Amino acid sequence: MVELDHPIPAGKSIDENWNLVMDLERLVPCVQGGTVKEKVSDEEVKAEIRIKMGAMSMKFAGTVSVVEHDESAHTAVLRVKSREVGGSGHANADVTFTLDDGGGNIHTAAQITGKAASMGEGTVSTVLEALIADFANNFAAAA
Repeated sequence: MVELDHPIPAGKSIDENWNLVMDLERLVPCVQGGTVKEKVSDEEVKAEIRIKMGAMSMKFAGTVSVVEHDESAHTAVLRVKSREVGGSGHANADVTFTLDDGGGNIHTAAQITGKAASMGEGTVSTVLEALIADFANNFAAAA
């Protein structure tokens, strides 16, 4: 299990940020390489992500779901469940958004197995760290 925290840069109102978190079709593409394949409901989408780890490039496909949300507290937990396309690994994560007037925080608890995990926890952490930092910047810039 890899756990990471990232600040959400300030700049938009708490309501704008909340609306983005709850709009999975706008949120998923904030992840580099992330695309929505199908909207299942307002609280679940089927998605894919392409990730580069060193010389390896992998594609994961699965779902992103809102499993908890409290609009008055501006907190939400999204669950990512994905399998490596053409492989045996998976990448699952619970991503907790805590929003405030200064932006907020993203807490990620991820479990990675298969080829990606075989590269070592240090490499996995480094790649996740960069992916989430990039996501936080894209999230801040999203309209």
